[in-house]
Amino acid sequence: MRDLMGIMKQAQAMQEKMASLQSELDSVEVAGASGGGAVSVRMTAKGQVLGVSIDPSLMVADEREILEDLIVAACNDARGKAEATAQERMAELTKGLPLPPGMKLPF
Repeated sequence: MRDLMGIMKQAQAMQEKMASLQSELDSVEVAGASGGGAVSVRMTAKGQVLGVSIDPSLMVADEREILEDLIVAACNDARGKAEATAQERMAELTKGLPLPPGMKLPF
């Protein structure tokens, strides 16, 4: 029965750490770029876009589609970095827990 109580305490501590991590990810910023840095996007590690920066040389009416593609690429780059950052933080949190391989948290 002591083992069960210990597991329950660990689960509660983990839940508190997860809540803390989730709120921390709201304030962690990542940046993505495309076009050699001509377009950049800032977002939180949870994926909320905070800002977009576009080099003025890209503001050519005939090349609108290129600019749109660069914005999409920069957003995807930032999103990938946000996901990687969140996974790194989660790995730190779950280090030492006996989780099955491939199991991701939160469930």
